[in-house]
Amino acid sequence: MIKKVIIMGAAGRDFHNFNLLFKDNPDYRVIAFTAAQIPLEPYRIYPPELAGPLYPEGIPVYPEEELATLVREQQADLVVFSYSDVSHVEVMHKASLVTAAGADFLVPAAGRTMLKAAKPVIAVCAVRTGCGKSQTTRKICEILRGWGKKTVVVRHPMPYGDLRRQVAQRFAAFKDFSCHRLTIEEREEYEPLVDQGIVVYGGVDYREILSRAEQEADIIVWDGGNNDTSFFQPDIQVVLFDPLRPGHELMYYAGETNLRLADIGVINKVDAAAPGHIEEVRRNIEKFAPRADIVLAASPPLINEPERIQGKTVLVVEDGPTLTHGGMAYGAGYLAAERFGAAHIVDPRAFAVGALKAVYAAYPHIGRVLPAMGYSEEQIRDLAATIDNSRCDLVLFSTPIQLCRLLSCNKPTIRVRYEYQDHGEPTLGEALGRRMGASGRF
Repeated sequence: MIKKVIIMGAAGRDFHNFNLLFKDNPDYRVIAFTAAQIPLEPYRIYPPELAGPLYPEGIPVYPEEELATLVREQQADLVVFSYSDVSHVEVMHKASLVTAAGADFLVPAAGRTMLKAAKPVIAVCAVRTGCGKSQTTRKICEILRGWGKKTVVVRHPMPYGDLRRQVAQRFAAFKDFSCHRLTIEEREEYEPLVDQGIVVYGGVDYREILSRAEQEADIIVWDGGNNDTSFFQPDIQVVLFDPLRPGHELMYYAGETNLRLADIGVINKVDAAAPGHIEEVRRNIEKFAPRADIVLAASPPLINEPERIQGKTVLVVEDGPTLTHGGMAYGAGYLAAERFGAAHIVDPRAFAVGALKAVYAAYPHIGRVLPAMGYSEEQIRDLAATIDNSRCDLVLFSTPIQLCRLLSCNKPTIRVRYEYQDHGEPTLGEALGRRMGASGRF
């Protein structure tokens, strides 16, 4: 009998798992996707053009809140968990809901969803959202370029728009952004790399993306999303750890999987973390990935005219995913405001409007910072309105891009950026060099 399948996702990993495990498999019929984490329009359709001949009408996407009802009413046989940065306890709560409703619950093995590349792959993954993958990816590309290697970055999917136009997206110049209606999250990930002169791919169909990337790269760098595992089989897996959240490397899916697969473990933010927390993370790496090289790193703030913060009332705008499903109450921007002498940090919750009010309601742990949410034009408008409403002297943007390119602001602004910095030996370059020399693939 053909098994009825529901794939639980968040507009990314779910589509990849479908493509690799179910798309052309006549033994299964995917009857629905469910969506969490990302505030998209409900009841989307995964289009028939991408779903393949077994799905002439496409596949509907429902809010995850309807999962139990879908399992019972559609008599689903199997539910496949396909997104990331969820606590182990929460994953099992979801499994219990599914099995009580009458279906089996599956978490696919990481290796079953990794494509084998003809070119060597360095994967940058993490144990939680907000560990510092982006600046580490940029640093790795800089190191490889210094060694005469041409790199192409393939980014974890963020297909939030018209999926038919996002099968395989290539970004090599700023003009390429105008071809796609990108969310703030997408621009935050693509723009700094393109600004560095690096070609970036993303989209929906990672077989096609891999084929294109292989044609123009000596080495492919996988730039992971959240704490998800790589879509490509890595020759070297670099995993980021956050000692500001010690122990989380053992508490979240798929972060613990990445820990156990690590070839190089980068303990980031050591300039801001307590020594005991750094050692706790180190012990966990040594216990669960004993063959991994351990590198210490920092992400110091880079600010032009930091004296402008001194004595000011400041509104801090932080990276959205780090605060929402990343679980942080505040980020590096808040710490920078304190470090450079802000007299007062404004609580933006008093000034939030529309979609931003809903974000604070959904994530009550967020503190006195404003998440840079921009998954839709409505959210971008509400973000701008919240900034305009806030009573402050200065807006500090702690996001990978300058948001004033995307929204108008009626207040003076300053931007804080973060770049990778080695903190002792071995350096990231030394660890990479040893691994590349030993692999025989580089």
